[in-house]
Amino acid sequence: MRDWNAVITVHEGGFAPACRLLEPFGPVRKTEFFNILVMHAADPFQLLGELQGQLAGNPVIAAWVSRFMPMQRLFAFQSVEEFELRSREVVLEWLPRLANARFHVRMHRRGFKGKLSSAEEERFLDEFLLHRLAEAGTAGKVAFDDPDAIIALETIGPQAGLSLFGRDELKLYSLLHLD
Repeated sequence: MRDWNAVITVHEGGFAPACRLLEPFGPVRKTEFFNILVMHAADPFQLLGELQGQLAGNPVIAAWVSRFMPMQRLFAFQSVEEFELRSREVVLEWLPRLANARFHVRMHRRGFKGKLSSAEEERFLDEFLLHRLAEAGTAGKVAFDDPDAIIALETIGPQAGLSLFGRDELKLYSLLHLD
């Protein structure tokens, strides 16, 4: 499915029940990657909130869905260079929200094995953002302990999605599992 705006990680045996849970909100498809689904929801962030609310009354959902990651921005890429160019373009839009903030990038890569390294791309974007924030006079800091924000970066083959989550969202939505 090329048209997705959420990545879902399911637990072993959770594929069918997770699909039944999610399908009323939009098309859900399996990927070539183990226990990874993608979907296109009308509003994936609203769906995250609904799932989080359902989790309180139906804890079995956590036995099916390990992680639900809504995406704000999506792009396709064919090379590491194109990936880095496009991801820089997206994160530049978030500079005002990252001004004077403690943050880090968290990447979950599926595909492009041996070409893209999650750790290297996280570091690449962290350093890029730090440089741009310093140029703007609003220095940020990479922090993993109680950050103000986390940039989530997901790849499914030659497609990527990015989202920015603030501290309040990170605390509210246990289904994000960013760290």
